[in-house]
Amino acid sequence: MRKILILGGGTAGTMIANKLRKALEREEWDITVVDKHSTHYYQPGYLFIPFEIYNKNDVIKPKSDFFPPGVNVLYAETDRILPAENKVFLSGGKVLHYDYLIIATGTDIRPDETPGLKDKLWQKKIFDFYSIEGALALQRFFKQWEGGKLVMAIVDMPFKCPVAPIEFVCLAEEFFTKKGIRDKVEISFVTPLPGAFTKPVATKMLSDLLKEKNIHVIPDFYIERIDNDRKVLVSYDEKEIPFDVLAIVPLNKGDEMIARSGMGDDLNYVPTDKNTLRSRDYENIFVIGDAADIPTSKAGSVAHFSAEILEENILSAIEGRTMQAKFDGHSNCYIETGYGKGALIDFNYETEPLPGTFPLPGIGPFGLLKNTKINHYGKIMFRWIYWHILLKGRELPITAEMTMAGKKLVN
Repeated sequence: MRKILILGGGTAGTMIANKLRKALEREEWDITVVDKHSTHYYQPGYLFIPFEIYNKNDVIKPKSDFFPPGVNVLYAETDRILPAENKVFLSGGKVLHYDYLIIATGTDIRPDETPGLKDKLWQKKIFDFYSIEGALALQRFFKQWEGGKLVMAIVDMPFKCPVAPIEFVCLAEEFFTKKGIRDKVEISFVTPLPGAFTKPVATKMLSDLLKEKNIHVIPDFYIERIDNDRKVLVSYDEKEIPFDVLAIVPLNKGDEMIARSGMGDDLNYVPTDKNTLRSRDYENIFVIGDAADIPTSKAGSVAHFSAEILEENILSAIEGRTMQAKFDGHSNCYIETGYGKGALIDFNYETEPLPGTFPLPGIGPFGLLKNTKINHYGKIMFRWIYWHILLKGRELPITAEMTMAGKKLVN
């Protein structure tokens, strides 16, 4: 029996496990998923926890609820891959063999990489909201905070869900307004980018939105260290930004196992063909989701769209056919903007987020780069879609390839 091994049982790994189990004969193909955690976390929900919109139970479920029958699941830590021998070593010493390997080990925050970040103020006055622990700690802090300088800062690119920091400051502005202390809270958005987002059209729309909310955007700020005693961010060129409470996106890196295997770049992301999703170094290894070094967002929508391409290309590789399916970098993200409204962006490798309607031209119902109530409902509905459709590898009426239908070019 031939073997497919999937390393990582998060969003991307679970989706592709479901798709391949349906596509391949059980009598011919053994599919195994290895993951060190048995709990599945709905990571987009972390954003809502500090503002008491979601709680812990809203974002966690057993991973076993989402793996299909006929897939073996090992809850164990991977020590390293030996790609030249088609072997994977688990931390307990067990060795797994494979014919095809799919790396879906994701990315995670590394606050230890920034001097001072995990010092004495960590989860007291300095918080992340990209972990369940950080989001819950910030929720507890905000319950008793009476105001001051709130700084939302990004250490470096790339990182998971690049619109989440924008959503955070928008929700914070609403939260403190409803608490009656908005006039006592100064909100700043600190980014290494030249503006609020990576592309000019979206940057203008989002910058204007933040300006309306009296949220200060501080661009081109590269954090070198955090001074805990003085409560300031310090950049590489010695500029300083003071804070009373700091919400931060730490440096993101791929799994350390990738480094131990000698298969990654300096951030532990696996060199991956951006169109076929095959490893650039090994023909029987494919990469999906945040573990890949492809030049698009590290977001759940990328995992969803690319899973369709990856399924086709693995089947082609198995059958000895040329891989025809090409991933175009398609990503879309709902952006929660507060007060029951939201925005939406849809883009790929070549096309930046543009205004228009989605998914139906002229009809929508969602508006691209528009701040509307229906976009907010799309964001809220997504949690149900995630648990019941996406993770289980079911199809949505949205093509993996981005379409220009409904989009308006901006000069």
